[in-house]
Amino acid sequence: MSDATPLSHLEQQLNFLREIDQLKSVVRKSPLIDQSRKENSAEHSWHLAMYALILQDSANTTVNIGRVIKMLLLHDVVEIDAGDHPIHETGDTSAQEAAELQAAERIFGLLPKAQGEELKALWLEFEAAETDDAQFAKSLDRLQPLIHNVATQGGTWVEGQVTEPQVQTRYGQVIVKGSKALWQHAKQLVAQHFKSQQ
Repeated sequence: MSDATPLSHLEQQLNFLREIDQLKSVVRKSPLIDQSRKENSAEHSWHLAMYALILQDSANTTVNIGRVIKMLLLHDVVEIDAGDHPIHETGDTSAQEAAELQAAERIFGLLPKAQGEELKALWLEFEAAETDDAQFAKSLDRLQPLIHNVATQGGTWVEGQVTEPQVQTRYGQVIVKGSKALWQHAKQLVAQHFKSQQ
């Protein structure tokens, strides 16, 4: 039997906050718009929260923007353990999903039980993408890298030799579920980009 004193509510919360500092070290494929370096997953999550705050009037339905922002701040926390897996790279999807679920259990498990379960439930809702809030959050998670790729003359699309039809499928199907208006605009940006590359 351990003699260790159980961590207090506040100590558990601070442990979680220290742990998620590691998200700043998870480097994504997407470059910053100024192309000085690649963005990290913490920056990506913050930027998505701002996308939600600014673009909430573009959602297909009325969404709870507070819940959407929470999902976006939480959605990539699992990358601390499971790493970033860009949509243009192939791999074992079921193994990745299992690794992310295990990461969610560990990381959200650092929090006081009720709070950890609440945040893990929001993460699971985002992953399932069945509610209006989650579908809008997912649409922004696809829109932001699309905007970066257009602004950086192709960015990860050039690196991955991604075609226009692949962009339409991989981004469009997700974005349109959360925001037809945003996809309508993004689709024009994509067409203009690929036309300029001919």
